[in-house]
Amino acid sequence: MDLHKEGDRGSAKQKKVKIVFVIGGPGSGKGTQCKKIAQQFGYTHLSVGELLRQEISSGSETGSMIQKIMKEGKLVPTDVTVRLLQQPMQGINNDKFLIDGFPRNEENVRVFESLTKIEPEFVLYLDCPQDEMERRLLSRNEGRDDDNIETIRKRFKVFMESTLPAIEYYESKGKIRKVDAGKSIDEIFESIKVIFSQGKDNKVPPSRYKCKCLIL
Repeated sequence: MDLHKEGDRGSAKQKKVKIVFVIGGPGSGKGTQCKKIAQQFGYTHLSVGELLRQEISSGSETGSMIQKIMKEGKLVPTDVTVRLLQQPMQGINNDKFLIDGFPRNEENVRVFESLTKIEPEFVLYLDCPQDEMERRLLSRNEGRDDDNIETIRKRFKVFMESTLPAIEYYESKGKIRKVDAGKSIDEIFESIKVIFSQGKDNKVPPSRYKCKCLIL
């Protein structure tokens, strides 16, 4: 992904961006917290899940493929995901992006960093007990195809098998900032505010996390 902006006058200006990834299991509250972070700290919130659903709604061939994969609780191919992220990042006049639901596996990490030459400032990890995530997903009633118990449990399993290695990678680089996402929305955000208020000089100890998710 090339983050050089080509202007209408033919000039090229490099766009230096600050990126924070937000990772958590399905139902951990990523979207809710990202909206609050974006509003308070001036980030542009990009939701990978929402971008994928928009592509599905477009009726494109790619959208049909994405829909089939998501119904099976599997991960969308990395090249598709990164391409969908590339478009708004190039087109929005902001240098701070909050990317919700990414990376979802180690391949996402490799491809994103290879194409953009950018590493996240840090990775916010919303760690939530699986029974609480399941309760939230089944009660949110948003009419999503993947909000049924069978698909939800497949998504939990994929998260454990695919996303936790990506978390471990960023943990090894001292970039993980973990919060207890099993609390109330406001309590979670209070913890998050401490992290974002310290910005790039974040000194919150990245101490080893203990994931509360369980493989089904």
